[in-house]
Amino acid sequence: MFKSHLHIFDLAKSTKEVAFLSSVKGDYSYRDLDRFTGYFQEILKEHSDSLKWPVAFLSESSDELVLAIAACWRLGVPIIPLNPKSNQKQLEAQITALHPSLIFTDATNKDRFTGDDVILLDKDFLESALAFNYRDLELPDEALDENLIFGYFFTSGTTSSPKIVPLKRRQIISAAESSSLNFQPDPDHYWLLCLPLNHVGGITIILRSLIYGSAIYRMNEFNEQLVRSFLSEDDRFQAASLVPTMLKRLMDESFFKTHKDFKAILLGGGPITESLIRKTAERGIPLVSSYGMTETCAQIAANAMLQPSGIYTPFRSVGRIFSPNEIQIRDENGKVVGRNESGMIWLRGPQVFDGYYEADNTLYFDEDGWFNTGDFGHLNAFNLLFIESRRTDLIITGGENVNPHEVEHAIMELPHIKEAVVLGIPDDEWGQRITAFVTLSNGKKPELNELRDALRDTLIDYKLPRELRIVDHIPKTTTGKVKRKQLYKLAGNF
Repeated sequence: MFKSHLHIFDLAKSTKEVAFLSSVKGDYSYRDLDRFTGYFQEILKEHSDSLKWPVAFLSESSDELVLAIAACWRLGVPIIPLNPKSNQKQLEAQITALHPSLIFTDATNKDRFTGDDVILLDKDFLESALAFNYRDLELPDEALDENLIFGYFFTSGTTSSPKIVPLKRRQIISAAESSSLNFQPDPDHYWLLCLPLNHVGGITIILRSLIYGSAIYRMNEFNEQLVRSFLSEDDRFQAASLVPTMLKRLMDESFFKTHKDFKAILLGGGPITESLIRKTAERGIPLVSSYGMTETCAQIAANAMLQPSGIYTPFRSVGRIFSPNEIQIRDENGKVVGRNESGMIWLRGPQVFDGYYEADNTLYFDEDGWFNTGDFGHLNAFNLLFIESRRTDLIITGGENVNPHEVEHAIMELPHIKEAVVLGIPDDEWGQRITAFVTLSNGKKPELNELRDALRDTLIDYKLPRELRIVDHIPKTTTGKVKRKQLYKLAGNF
């Protein structure tokens, strides 16, 4: 399954308790995970007629949720991670589309669904699981089919309703293999997890740690002061996955550096400024900038910016596509372009999903199995990838994907607003700053805070505009299409 460079710790032969998960709530070994997995399996057998059916999770980040996701991977049970911030209509539509056999919720979300198929994933569940006789655990054959689906994930719905992305075990296995070329935490050492657990980025940390036999340190939310302490002083921490906003906050402390045994920060989830990368390189912080999406099981390209021999690649590159995956840059007519020529990014390989759930996938794949990412970029002479823009109009702010059309619609529902266009303006802290350009139906000019307060019942906090521009008119073509480039120029960023 794995190439020789990927060293897997043999947990079965270990005579000591090897760490799997830690947090402020507690510490759990791989033997604790055995107990939890056995108990979780018994719950599934009691409440579901088959382990083949997916189970859904509606929960904030917790130790119980991490252990449950890990148990599902070991049992071959597909997961459906739901976003607790979604409104009830969205959640019900997602449940209806995928028909999970069970829904596991935390105490905060337990009343959002009712019925015998809803199970509370809480402290009592965890205590019962840790008391389970794990020696009776009967895991499926270790050689589970790599083409089995391990999870169903929802896109951000940038141009239409959110699409469902089925991801297979081979994708996470291939991604773990490729990621280990840059860094791999050792057993009993931590990969910092402070990303949401309804996104593939956070969940892949759990699964990679399982594959490597290493440990996770989970945080409910990002706390820069605590993270600085972990990464600079505690040699148990060897890796961390961050979005650019998080890294910038760490770097705001002029004396922050990682400890000498720290292996790498994996950076993704939004535009990365050259100044931020340069600052980390100057301090000798090992940084791996990456490119990926839900459809590629997170990173499919990565670039170790700092090695013992020094910086060896352009700051703006996100590195090479992981072999054996393939990349092509094509023009608008589908023709492959040459080096240093811009075009659409197409991908093919074991990390690329096979197609959206119940969708016409001929719209996204060609007849040879190449996937059109919708992103633009170019390759240089050394096959290093440079991202020029992400999917059309998509805004990535603080590591979160935002559909600008959703924000525009919400703004135009407000009194006094005639038209609205939302853009992502480059920002050192957020990656992109959500900026609303509006025209008014009368002379009353709203303030930014008023606009944000009026939108809170409709939009999640990270989707709220951070800047408001009131303009006389929205520039458009003769066919009525918004001239977004002109608005970027107006903002002084094009």
